[in-house]
Amino acid sequence: MIKKKICLIGAFAAGKTSLVQRHVHSIFSARYYTTVGVRIEKKQLQIDEQDISLILWDLHGEDDFQSVQMSYLKGASGLLFVVDGTRRGTVEIAAKLRDRARSAVGPVPTVIAVNKVDLDRLWEIRARDLDTLAEDDTPLFFTSAKTGESVDPAFRELAKLTLNRP
Repeated sequence: MIKKKICLIGAFAAGKTSLVQRHVHSIFSARYYTTVGVRIEKKQLQIDEQDISLILWDLHGEDDFQSVQMSYLKGASGLLFVVDGTRRGTVEIAAKLRDRARSAVGPVPTVIAVNKVDLDRLWEIRARDLDTLAEDDTPLFFTSAKTGESVDPAFRELAKLTLNRP
């Protein structure tokens, strides 16, 4: 079985932990739990008849008081950047984190999850806001950890992209 380390990165409360819980355990909790440091989960998938084990590193969120530790990214096969559709500032944080991550680990497969699509009536983000983040044809998924919309496809796409790299 192939093992791939996937890091979830984004602003605090963007929904990283909820996306992991939805993908790994098919659950959603409306309770908010702050991730301290990193939380690791595993999920086995089959992609193109190949067994793959995703080691999901749910990194604590970035905000004005704490920065994501780039050392957590060492050995990452892929990055999933999470943006909160209800908070425009999370796009800027994700773009900043993407640039720092590239400096830390180089170009690795990347997917962007714009989360909380179930709250679209409260959205602050518009398509043009995502242009700078979704450069170079980076796959972009509009997800909802609450309903499960596009959560598994986002993780599966990232897993598939990692298989096409050494």
